[in-house]
Amino acid sequence: MKLVSYRKNNGEAWRAGLYEEGYIVEMNHLLPDAPDTIPELLGEWEVWGKRLQTEVASKNRQGQRLKREEVQLGSPLPRPGSFRDFYAFEAHVKTARAQRGLEMVPEWYEFPVFYFSNTAAFSGPEAVIRRPKATQWLDYELEVACVIGKAGVNISVEEAAEHIAGYCILNDWSARDIQREEVKVGLGPAKGKDFATSMGPWLVTPDELENTRIAGERGDRYDLAMVARVNGVEYSRGNLKDLHFTFAEMIARASADCMLYPGDVIGSGTVGTGCILELGAERYGWLAPGDVVELEVERLGILRNRISE
Repeated sequence: MKLVSYRKNNGEAWRAGLYEEGYIVEMNHLLPDAPDTIPELLGEWEVWGKRLQTEVASKNRQGQRLKREEVQLGSPLPRPGSFRDFYAFEAHVKTARAQRGLEMVPEWYEFPVFYFSNTAAFSGPEAVIRRPKATQWLDYELEVACVIGKAGVNISVEEAAEHIAGYCILNDWSARDIQREEVKVGLGPAKGKDFATSMGPWLVTPDELENTRIAGERGDRYDLAMVARVNGVEYSRGNLKDLHFTFAEMIARASADCMLYPGDVIGSGTVGTGCILELGAERYGWLAPGDVVELEVERLGILRNRISE
């Protein structure tokens, strides 16, 4: 299934829907007693997820359908409960550290690390992203996120898959010049990250990715091509299977002595080559107003945003 948050007109509340072949099926027409929003659906995902799967599989199901161009899509979770962004692709970490003249630290290989970011700054597909006034080094980050659908604490790697409702494309926008200065203090990125995060265009449930799944002792990986384009020109290409730490390991780390709740978002971190910082600003240039950034992940869709002042 592909779940979306949509509205017909600006100012309306975001509502839950199902994306199917260019159309949005309104949730309250599909299941009249279903909650109106994705956060509410996720709050009882063990119930609603199964009911939706049954309904989607039914050939006789009914539902009002809206054309994709008739609605505005938002982030599947317009305001997540929490957002932890990890640093799980080795190629990105090595290159990003080398740009600062730094070697890899042994601790990176011992456990997945993350930082918290701003849940109030989430945007969806086609949203305009305003460049922060204080930056000239605006960058995209090509990532995938998983969304928690079942609460838990001290979740094991073996149990983690049971807690995942689905996956989305994630763009963790970065103001590199601000970030460069603030990380010198030793607390990690903050103002260099908190102005915008894009997610979407829909939340894809794991069953749709089953034939790309690579099982392993440390959790599942998915063989999904990841591409970034700026103004139609390909900049980045990678694959989700190249994660050093799996989402199962990220969930185990995040939930250690800490409850995870439905609607919490776990970001993968940037795939190798997945940002201008890695590729070299002297060759590609930082993002500027008018630029259109497209992140495409196989099976997960295309997340497109335009930059403005």
